[in-house]
Amino acid sequence: MSHPSQVTRRSVLSALAASGAAATLAQAHERGDDPAWKITRGRIQQSVVHWCFKPMSVEELARHAAAMGFKSVELVAPSDWPTLKKYGLTCAIAGSHGFVKGWNHRDNWDFCTQKITESVEAAAAFGCPSVITFSGMRGELPAGPEGDELGKRNFVEGIKRVLPLAEQKKVTLALEMLNSRVDVEMKGHPGYQCDTIEWAVDVCDRVGSDRLKILFDIYHVQIMQGDVITRLRKYRDYIAHYHTAGNPGRNEIDDTQEINYPGILKAIAETGYQGYVGQEFIPTWKDPVAALRHAARLCDV
Repeated sequence: MSHPSQVTRRSVLSALAASGAAATLAQAHERGDDPAWKITRGRIQQSVVHWCFKPMSVEELARHAAAMGFKSVELVAPSDWPTLKKYGLTCAIAGSHGFVKGWNHRDNWDFCTQKITESVEAAAAFGCPSVITFSGMRGELPAGPEGDELGKRNFVEGIKRVLPLAEQKKVTLALEMLNSRVDVEMKGHPGYQCDTIEWAVDVCDRVGSDRLKILFDIYHVQIMQGDVITRLRKYRDYIAHYHTAGNPGRNEIDDTQEINYPGILKAIAETGYQGYVGQEFIPTWKDPVAALRHAARLCDV
């Protein structure tokens, strides 16, 4: 008969295994890849952009996003919106005419008008609050201030074609500022005209409608200008939507990149922002769902 205080090899191994499992779970929770973790604080309404996670289907991404406490999967076609609704999600911002053909060239006005009109009508019917829009590429516009001014005048005059509909339907058009420096596919947009927040603010002021605001992409702002927190505070009333991604590389918002996302998200929350923040990084981790969970945890401030 064994003495009650006797420690067996089996009991030691069992204790070690239990403590090891607990440590592994604790580490997973700390990294944000614990499958049981979900957004709890909720000061920031989080969304995720589908194109970054392809070939994952909209349905699979929606299922994972809903389980984590996301509110939206964005920039997906209206044909996918019933799938989002199935998981209790919305589409925080709808697509439109793309960034190549924009309002800064008169030749594009008919194309942009058609695409924006279709998107606004669909967004209003579904309850999607915003539709993305773009300046377009510089193309044959003159270089320097002369080209900037001509592009702005064209943008302002052109977008007024669709603003009455946006105002009627209570859908906000969000002009995205993109970086024009990084010459890598889907990481930068050389030749894009609206490549500073101030360019976007200026056209918003000229238009003078609450239904034209800015999509503040933190990744692009960091590359072109920096001073992210200073700018988002200064232009808080112009911002309709935010996007994230790590810099350099447009990948995970982890400790391999330079942007301090917890600090930025706290600053966003402090401005009283009530809109959505869309995760738009291209995952490189073996498990993209774990990468998304990690990003969500960092932004749940």
